[in-house]
Amino acid sequence: MKKYILSLLIMLQCAVQISAQSETVLKITEAFPYQKTADADVALQQMQTWNKPEWNALLLLLDNDSLNSKANYAVNAYVHSVANNRTLNTSITNFLCAGLTAVKSYTAKELIIKELGLLGNDAAVVPLSKLLLKDSLADNAARALATIHSSASIAALKKELTKNPANKNIQAALAYINNVPVAVNQSPISAATSKNQVQQLLDLQDQMETASNPIVKKRILAAAARINGFSTFMFVSKFLADDALAGDAAIITARLALTDKNIRGPIVRETLSKALPLIKGEDSALLVQQLAKHLKAMPFDNGFVALFNEKDLSGWKALVGNPIARAKMSAKELQDAQDAANEKAKGSWIVKDGVLAFTGHGDNLCTDKLYGDVEMYVDWKITPEGDAGIYLRGTPQVQIWDTSRRNVGAQVGSGGLYNNSVNPRNPLVVADNAVGQWNRFHIIMKGDKVTVYLNGQLVTDNVVLENYWDRKLPIFSKEQIELQAHGTYVAYRNIYLREIAETYTTELSNEEKQQGFTQLYNGTDMSQWVGNTNGYVSEEGAIVVHPELAGGNLYTKEEYGDFVYRFEFQLTPAANNGIGIRAPLEGNAAYAGMEIQVLDSEHPIYKDLQPYQYHGSVYGVIPAKRGFLKPTGEWNQEEIYMKGNKIKVTLNGEVIVDGDIKAASKNGTMDHNEHPGLLRTSGHIGFLGHGDVVRFRNIRVKRM
Repeated sequence: MKKYILSLLIMLQCAVQISAQSETVLKITEAFPYQKTADADVALQQMQTWNKPEWNALLLLLDNDSLNSKANYAVNAYVHSVANNRTLNTSITNFLCAGLTAVKSYTAKELIIKELGLLGNDAAVVPLSKLLLKDSLADNAARALATIHSSASIAALKKELTKNPANKNIQAALAYINNVPVAVNQSPISAATSKNQVQQLLDLQDQMETASNPIVKKRILAAAARINGFSTFMFVSKFLADDALAGDAAIITARLALTDKNIRGPIVRETLSKALPLIKGEDSALLVQQLAKHLKAMPFDNGFVALFNEKDLSGWKALVGNPIARAKMSAKELQDAQDAANEKAKGSWIVKDGVLAFTGHGDNLCTDKLYGDVEMYVDWKITPEGDAGIYLRGTPQVQIWDTSRRNVGAQVGSGGLYNNSVNPRNPLVVADNAVGQWNRFHIIMKGDKVTVYLNGQLVTDNVVLENYWDRKLPIFSKEQIELQAHGTYVAYRNIYLREIAETYTTELSNEEKQQGFTQLYNGTDMSQWVGNTNGYVSEEGAIVVHPELAGGNLYTKEEYGDFVYRFEFQLTPAANNGIGIRAPLEGNAAYAGMEIQVLDSEHPIYKDLQPYQYHGSVYGVIPAKRGFLKPTGEWNQEEIYMKGNKIKVTLNGEVIVDGDIKAASKNGTMDHNEHPGLLRTSGHIGFLGHGDVVRFRNIRVKRM
């Protein structure tokens, strides 16, 4: 009897422990699928600490019809988050392999098999091979082994096929494998190729040009997905218009952008806007929400643009003289010379199949726009005896040539600053691909110094580019970029550039100094502010609201009564913020003080607001005139004049509010709410966050 009671107590204790673990696991799965990014990150980090009991509890949820939806999303999200982490990959692979026998339902087993394929770990080969004999799961197991695509998984499929030559599932899996180019026959944790990632990506682009089978193309995209960076993003983005590949391309571009803040700019925004509606299935719940939030908050400035649209020569012109000669021309002389050069250059540069090529006859091709500090990607390809180059700021040149031309010194390789006479001119290493193959330059120019990577190798390391046109002068601060024409065929593609922002600091104008203005923020110094200094961050010369870091408002240290307040602001789509004036540090500033609306008023979601809620309005009290905001993403200039009860708001040179707060609230406010702050005569000026990214800069104030 005592043994029975002891056994019963042990069973009861185990049940309590299992129940506690189940509650913990259930709480974690609540973050999926409709969660804030921060919640998902926390949940995934907690899952990394789980041991066998927690994983068993989660896997058992897969058998529960009423709870398996969230558990499915949790497993899938975790697998995607740790797939490229060798230690965590192996750990979850082992847990899932054990789960194959623990779960009972077909749908649970099917999910686990699929996730094991995605993990690509050889630890799953033996458990999956055993399932090839089970009719109900054989198809899924064969696909998972094909997805792992390692020598061990392929050997397992072939071994089973010798035992059962008529097995169509294995035949299909091996046929899929045989259609995949050798260069991309790598599982996520197999030994890496000896080639660097830039060269791997160039190889994948070559393979894609000759691939015709959608399965092969999907495999190429999957291989590219393991290579981070802007070039991969742009390569994959080209397949968003391909019905067979659009879903895969959308997911890959989204993940690349979410993991690299340097993937930004107009071309990135356009790409992600196309990708967003294409993300379907299990990935959509988490990924769509993350991407939409990321896209909304993405900076508008200092991002990548395409210098070549792959269709025509828009944005380019023929060469006229050199920078010094052009500077001496009148506007009419320059335009006449440009028209003549454009006419003469017709046919010298052609566009075909997304490639910009020089035919071998004519002169340089130049950008319409002038550039200073830049980061640039460009692919190029030459023929035997080829000779070309990239002019930076109108100055020769980052060299391109056939390295077999030893008679002219080309054996040193491409990527050097050929026309330097004092500073280094030769590249550090020879990194050229064979003539006739594509090469990739990654060029960074800051100030007068140039850094060049060729096919992923550093060939020019922060070297001064000399002014070839007058060596007594420094390099020009801004000039056109040129593709050199040197009498031989050269082809270019994938030409992308971003302008590197100068450190954006502002100073008061002489007029403002005389008027008594002082700076509250000059592009770097936030010492004049208190409050939410974690969520309001100084970045690239602006105070940027990061609602994901912390909530709350940012206020001036000092209080102001009568004043003139000037600032610039940049909205993100549908963004909402506000300027608190005469506000206390506690309470709702819109009522305890006053709030001047900062809002993307023209966004469709705000079409039904009350007049006193639109941008520039004294919230709830005095409405502002509409129609004077610049397009979303551009910088706006605003001034708030406050003296006694008089208030005036000027937006981009237009007065949009000119009123009296006492008169406006005499018979009650427009929103019918109490506004005790209207009676205050002084207080803090602040930014009133409402959960959106907004940027502010060039902030100054004058007391009256």
